[in-house]
Parts: sequence; structure tokens; C-alpha cells
Amino acid sequence: MSKVLCLCRAVTAPHTAVAALRRNSSTVQRDEPPPLTACLQEGGIRRITMNNPEKRNALSLSMLQSLRRDLSNEVDDQNLKVIIISAKGPVFSSGHNLKEFTAAQGKAHHAEVFEACVKLMTTIQTIPVPVIAQVNGLATAAGCQLVASCDLAVASEKSQFATPGVNVGLFCSTPAVALGRAVPRKVALEMLFTGEPISAHDALLHGLISKVVPEENLEPETMRIARKICQASRSVVALGKATFYKQMSQSLEDAYALTSQVMLQNLSLKDGQEGIEAFAQKRKPVWSN
Repeated sequence: MSKVLCLCRAVTAPHTAVAALRRNSSTVQRDEPPPLTACLQEGGIRRITMNNPEKRNALSLSMLQSLRRDLSNEVDDQNLKVIIISAKGPVFSSGHNLKEFTAAQGKAHHAEVFEACVKLMTTIQTIPVPVIAQVNGLATAAGCQLVASCDLAVASEKSQFATPGVNVGLFCSTPAVALGRAVPRKVALEMLFTGEPISAHDALLHGLISKVVPEENLEPETMRIARKICQASRSVVALGKATFYKQMSQSLEDAYALTSQVMLQNLSLKDGQEGIEAFAQKRKPVWSN
């Protein structure tokens, strides 16, 4: 298995980059392949880039583990406000590396891959900051699952999305969990039964992604959204994100009971009161984080 290296270089906290470099410098050899992901943090925005275009950014066990490390690394850093996941090359991600699912690999390894995938997808929705998928190309199977799992997704017009596992005898059951929660049931089932891709515009229509832009506008628009999120209070956004996902699985009555209590909790936050005072005083709020 290839060694994975990801250096999260935080401009607001340079000591983090130095520490990461020291931790990894002794393990990097000149003849090793490049890291599977690249990670850079600046101005409250962490950018995670899948960096294995030769393998169509397949979600191998190593890639899954690398992505989860990048997402979880110092996630409680108050300077971190939003995370963007993007990819090098024409394919955002082709999904699992099917070579890891041969009989020779064994059932234990297969289970390890699926467990790592579940951990990654759930981490995206349980960490306290929003995660944006920036998609410029094809996202299939677990790659489509990754997009569906992100809080927001901005895609270029040339992007496509598919769950084609049925065509190789491996129904996309785990991708269906995220897909079925993002798009209408019949849309999800058509994608799962046929394996046919849908366009970025259809993905937007059905709710799989949040915005479609021309390719040349993909980076600017993603960064615009990320910077807008950075203007909000981290503690308020974190509380809101956690509550949103929790209430989605509840009945209407329970959801309102939960969110009413959370609104009271929000009001008790320092930033909750600061926002209200700033509004009354017609000034910009000064957040604690």
C-alpha cells in the first residue's frame, strides 16, 4: 500500500505546517509516488485536493483514509471555517478501486474498505464546519456518494454523476445511502438500476448539487461561497449544521421541539447576542470566532 502524505499548511497558524512537515519528512522517499491528497489552509478555508488523476482519483483504502485525515486534522481549530474538496484531472472520482475487491484481497480487506468509506462520509456531516464539493468532471459510484455527502456541491457544466456499479455486478448500495437522501427516490433508483449518468443541470434540478456554473467560473464561485461562510460565526454555523442533520431524521413534532431548544441555546451563545446587538446598533458583528 502506498504511503500517504498530506501537509495541511495553515497560514494563520504556521507552526501547524512546521509540525506536519517534521512528522512526515522522515518517511518521504524520492522514489515514492506523490501524495494522494494535497491540503492547504488559508484565511479560514481548508482546500483538500484529490491528487491521483492517473487512477481517476479512485477512492482506494489509502485515498479514503487520507481524505478523512485531512478533514479531521485540527478540525477544532477556531480559525477553520469551511472545507473544500476538489480533484486534479478530468475525473472528480471514479469511486472505489475495484482491484481492491477481488477474491484474492479477501473479505477482511473488503470490509476494511467499506468501513473506511462509511467513516469518511459520516465525518463530512459530523465535523463542525461546512464541507463543499468542487466538482469539475465525472463523479461515479462512491465518487458520486462523496458529492452527495458534502454539505454543498458546486459543479461545472461539463460534470456528470452516475452510480454504475450494477453494470459490473456490484450494486451501489452504500452510495445509495447518500444519493437517496439527496435526490427523489425514483431519480435515485433510476440512476442505481441503469447506471446511466446524469448531467450537472439534472443533478442541480434533482438536488444532488447546489449550483452549476461554466467551468471558468467554478473556482471563483466556490471561493465566493466559502468566503461568505467565513463571514459567519463558527460556533453558530457548527450548532446549526449539527442540528440540521439531526432533525432531518425526526418527525415534524420532534424536529420542532429540538430546534426550538436549539434556538434558545443559540441565543445564549456569545455570538448570538453579539449578532442581535450589532443588528440593533446597525453595525457589523464582531464574532468571537
